[in-house]
Amino acid sequence: MPKQNRNLRIHPLLQFVGVLLWISTAATAALDGDVDIELSDQCPPYFRLDGENHCRLNTLYDLYPLANPQWGGYRVALPGRRDGFTPQQIDLGRYLFFDSILSADRDLSCAHCHHPDFGLSDGRARSIGRRGHGLGPSRSGGEELPRGAPMLWNMAFQQTFFWDARAASLEQQIEAVFETPAEMATNPAQIVEKLNAVPAYRQMFLTAFGTHSVQYEHVLTAIVAFETSLVSLNSRYDRYIHGARTALTDQEINGLHVFRSFASRCSQCHTPPLFTSGQLATTGTPVAYGSTFDRGAEVINNEPSLRGAFKVPSLRNIVYSAPFMHGGQFQTLNEVIDFYNNEPGHAVPEREDLVLHWHIVNPGLKTAEMADLVAFLNTLSDQTALPAIPDRVPSGLPVP
Repeated sequence: MPKQNRNLRIHPLLQFVGVLLWISTAATAALDGDVDIELSDQCPPYFRLDGENHCRLNTLYDLYPLANPQWGGYRVALPGRRDGFTPQQIDLGRYLFFDSILSADRDLSCAHCHHPDFGLSDGRARSIGRRGHGLGPSRSGGEELPRGAPMLWNMAFQQTFFWDARAASLEQQIEAVFETPAEMATNPAQIVEKLNAVPAYRQMFLTAFGTHSVQYEHVLTAIVAFETSLVSLNSRYDRYIHGARTALTDQEINGLHVFRSFASRCSQCHTPPLFTSGQLATTGTPVAYGSTFDRGAEVINNEPSLRGAFKVPSLRNIVYSAPFMHGGQFQTLNEVIDFYNNEPGHAVPEREDLVLHWHIVNPGLKTAEMADLVAFLNTLSDQTALPAIPDRVPSGLPVP
């Protein structure tokens, strides 16, 4: 018999075909139920398990009284929150969050716009949606949406969602993304059908909800359970106000004083401990590059006084969310502070008559004070609860 040639090389075309066959086999294995994923029985950080297998949020802020909170003060109680989901429901929501099977074209997941590598945002001025349904082609293949993706930290405490506050619950927010043609472009029936076709998902929903088939309401509940577990309340700022006086430097403490001063009025809208009031505000930001003037909440509320108004974003983990503002108008925090330190309305387009929020003033901050303020904003960083990216998802689709 002839000796085997150990230096035999496979033609590149055959190698490529082999890779395609491997991918196809892996995907088929997932759909056939070969992917065996065990849901976690542990609560995420900041939560503890009660006697009924529910994860309850537990923070030092719960020690402070609800009555007579200090406006913009240090030790202020948290508002009401959503918790009480099981560890299994939270973990199931994590897999759904990273799985593109939910979208019509199976190419977009929640994590495409809210990824852990970008602080639960996407690092873009404006997010990328479906091909043929956005503002125009992007270099990544999809098309740009009108606005950027806000971060998802501390959603458990929020009452409204989206930049224009058009959703009154996380369920409404999720459904809007599902149904919007420029985003996931799907509907409940399609989602349930696709998930029920994956045996691994049927098993996971059985574990999390006790049902033998996937139900749409449980899809929403699982994603809500996951998103409300994304808590950030243990930054150096938090440790400082809880008593660790060496947690901040002198410059950062000076920045905190600037932040709370009536000259800058930062804390009046970015109210501790969540560093947002949750309200709508017209600040007069410039038109986003390559876009047109965004009417903001005026469209939803049919209210001229809300023309150009957007929800006040939280400043928690703000250093990870550049570029800043609803359309990514500013690349750095220095640019943001310089904008607010300028004459109110200086960036408003001609022929636009906006009702600016009454806290928008010209504080006249000095260069050193602006630097101190940036230093303070860096102390609001805490990604303890940043979720783990799954190695694989039950659908077998690529994980973003």
